[in-house]
This record gives sequence, structure tokens and C-alpha cells, in this order.
Amino acid sequence: MGTPDFSVPTLQELINSEHEVVAVVTKPDKPKGRGNKVLSTPVKEVAIGNDIQVYQPQKLSEKDFVEAMEEINPDVIVVIAFGKILPKRILNLPKHGCINVHASLLPKYRGAGPIQWSIINGEAETGITTMYMDVGIDTGDMLLKETVKIEDTDTGGSLHDKLSNVGAKLLIKTLKEVQNNTIIRVKQNSDESTYAPMLEKSLGNINWENEAYKIELLVRGLNPWPSAYTYLGNKILKIWAGKVVDHSYEGKPGEIVDIQKDGFIVKCGKQCILLKEVQLQGKKRMSADAFLRGYKLEVGEILGRR
Repeated sequence: MGTPDFSVPTLQELINSEHEVVAVVTKPDKPKGRGNKVLSTPVKEVAIGNDIQVYQPQKLSEKDFVEAMEEINPDVIVVIAFGKILPKRILNLPKHGCINVHASLLPKYRGAGPIQWSIINGEAETGITTMYMDVGIDTGDMLLKETVKIEDTDTGGSLHDKLSNVGAKLLIKTLKEVQNNTIIRVKQNSDESTYAPMLEKSLGNINWENEAYKIELLVRGLNPWPSAYTYLGNKILKIWAGKVVDHSYEGKPGEIVDIQKDGFIVKCGKQCILLKEVQLQGKKRMSADAFLRGYKLEVGEILGRR
């Protein structure tokens, strides 16, 4: 059971392994983009390409779907970035339970946005946890873990890809231990848990009163979606890359205090940030120096809503 790109390496590893993937469950197709073209989920595309039966129920409690799952009678259900809550009847169905591949070192960062929040909050590391699922959200017994260092250059996108590949390998290792009856279940300590809510576009609206390093983390964490942004005049200016500047400048938070060859420097609540890659509303994403060649920016201009 999975839906987006994050789930694909795990499905591919399962297909290439000794295990038999008897069915794939994914969210229903939905229209996307300007043309409202109905697109298959990434997981569905891989399943169809490998002649695997696909189910796309609107609700997992639908009678036909539950009966189909009971007829399949799976040994295990693997769940990764599926996007739906599993009812008890499905959770209790497989002989070896439902195993989730979760993109954090549980119990930290339960919830829908663990990858991005780990960067936004300035964590030094994150990882993958495989776990048995129960009726709670990411509260089941932990199985195996693998730690991944968060590099200073990591974005939400690059960390997503790293963790996606780590999760695929860890799942196969987990299944082997389950099969050999050597897996050890470890209960989560809920007192140590934090919640990583789903990302909303409004989260990306930069508050220039914040410290420069916090703004840089926000920019990295929200790249590529939903992206950090500010306002240049009455237009949205997306910020795709920035770097904290130690040099002290006088100015108000949000003020452009210097324009350089490779970008422009904005005053923050503490220190400044050099904006290196931007995208003005209606334009393409580009390096800040390319942007400056086509847009007359002045020192003293203030970014953000006024």
C-alpha cells in the first residue's frame, strides 16, 4: 500500500526480491495540473508495468475491497506513504501484520511531514524506522532503524530521495527477520514523540524577523514543495536557495542591504541571508545573478507584505 514517488523504490525492491507482490493498493487517480488531466499514482504505474493487480478504493472499509483483501489473504501488508488510515479489519488481516516504512527515527516526528520538519527544525540526523502498525498514527511497535545524516546542503527533495532508497533496503531486511522469527519489537515511548504535521503553503511565508539560520533551514526544508516565499512589491518571490552571511549590515528585517554578483543580501532579525536562487511570480526559477540582470533591484527595498 503506497501512493507517491517515495513509495516506488520499496515496491521495486519487493518486486525484485524473493517475495511475491500479489496486489498493490493505492489512492484513486485524480486530475492534476492546468489541463486537469487524470494521472495514475507513481505506485500504480510501477504495478501496472509489472502486471500486478491494483486496487484503488475510495474508502478502505468498502465491502468489495475488504472482501477482495480477505480473498487474497496476504502474509504481510507493507505500507509506505499511503495517505489513508487503515481500519482494524485490514490491520488484523495479514498473518504477519501490517508493516510501515516511516521516514523518521521514531518516536520522533510522527505524522505526515517528517522529512521536511527534520530540516526546518535543524536536526543533525534523521532516518527510517520500520514498525508494526496499530490504530494510532505512527504509534506501533518499532522494528528496525537506520540513521541518515542531514547534510548542510540537503533540501526536502534530496533528503526525500535518500530516505526513500534507505527505506526500500530496510524493509527487505525487516521482512527477512520477520520471516526468520528473529525480529524484536520495541514499544515506543510516547513522551519522546513529536508531531510533524502535513505541510501547508502558508508555512513558506518568510518572517524576516526570524534569525537568518532559521530562514535558511525553512528554505531548504520546503524545497521543492511547497517552497519558501516572500513578496517583492505585490508579487510573490519564491526563494529556492540562500546562505547565512556573517557580515553585519544595518537595516530593518526584510530590507535588501547589499547586491552582489551572485545574489542579494537581506537583513533578518539576526544576521543576514544571501538569496542565491529565486523565482518571481509568473517567471521561471533562476539563479539570483540571472534574476538581477533582468530586474532592477535597489538597496533599501523591503521584502514581504507591508
